[in-house]
Amino acid sequence: MRIKSTKEKLLTDELLKWRSEFPILDKAVYLISHSLGAMPKETYRRLQDFAETWATRGVRAWAEGWWDMPVTTGNEVARIIGAEQGSVVMHQNVSICQSIILSCFEPTPQRNKIVYSELNFPSVMYVYEAHARNDKLRIHIVASDDGITVPLERFLEAIDEETLLVPFSHVLFKSGFLQNAKAITDRAHEVGAMVVLDSYQSAGTVPFSVKDLNVDFATGGSVKWLCGGPGAGYLYVRPDLQQELQPKATGWMAHEEPFAFETELRYAPNVARFLHGSPAIPALYAAQSGYRIINEIGVERIREKSVKQTTRLIELAEEAGFKVTSPKDPVDRGGTITVGHEDAGAITKELIRREFIVDYRPGAGVRISPHFYTKDEELELVITEMKKIRDTRAYAQHETLGATF
Repeated sequence: MRIKSTKEKLLTDELLKWRSEFPILDKAVYLISHSLGAMPKETYRRLQDFAETWATRGVRAWAEGWWDMPVTTGNEVARIIGAEQGSVVMHQNVSICQSIILSCFEPTPQRNKIVYSELNFPSVMYVYEAHARNDKLRIHIVASDDGITVPLERFLEAIDEETLLVPFSHVLFKSGFLQNAKAITDRAHEVGAMVVLDSYQSAGTVPFSVKDLNVDFATGGSVKWLCGGPGAGYLYVRPDLQQELQPKATGWMAHEEPFAFETELRYAPNVARFLHGSPAIPALYAAQSGYRIINEIGVERIREKSVKQTTRLIELAEEAGFKVTSPKDPVDRGGTITVGHEDAGAITKELIRREFIVDYRPGAGVRISPHFYTKDEELELVITEMKKIRDTRAYAQHETLGATF
């Protein structure tokens, strides 16, 4: 077994102080933050605050903070993704955010191309495919050779002067492959196109700045690494675009004076014009606890531990005879590793029954994601358990086969 350095021990011990804030960690080996991050204890209190505010303030709560929460909560996300204050608004999910972005544009015969890879998240593809039915948009899908990565040069070659938008995943959900967001953004801008960075699988575990990357838009949600739960998606709009674009997918919160109840829409002069209808206030209350923890720790420190632990997971999996289907180089990898096996689905089901919480994706395998609250020994525990399940299944299959002769 590899001996930990003093620096590693100090880092691990320091971040593990947060374990007590997450109740599920007392009951399970929780390695599924790529899908649903563990809930902080503080979320109980925040949801109680929501209920108490509604119960005691009633309709007055809108003027006492509720109405502003899509922007004030967005400011918490902005700190995590390196965005300016007042450039992020909250929505229920990424599909809504992508639809709002797309509604800002009118494709022309000269610029009507949407570029993304075949490994993009399916629900993002659904949005663009649905709009492409009217023949105004055409979609160029960049192929992957291995189902794990997308060749950068092939992606860049697909982006040309006819490209309108490039909605791409920062980290691919199946394999954890970390795409070169800067190169893709630079190429899009070179030919007059815009990018939509889907940072759902990177925010909170991979340090980045939307400002430094110069992306036009970024979307994501709170369900995963941000430990904020469902119903709180975010939309970043580059500040210089906020008064230029006019979303067609809109609602009364996008109005400059929504309570004037005018029959004609006058867009708000800031990021509020990218809002929609009435917000999901309980989800915004719930999400804030996770954001504050991530901001207090700092994504750089989370990433340092993540790289160490995912590297160790790869070593353990390969030592146990499993095939790792994620990139081996941490430069190309987000916070997840995937382990391929012909019985990966069944192994996952049995792991969950034994309180090892992971998940399975076809074409990838068992997805395993340590986070800042993960103990080093839990990495060995999960791989050991996977090996036991695999070997037990192999023995049972052998016995069954032998009985047929």
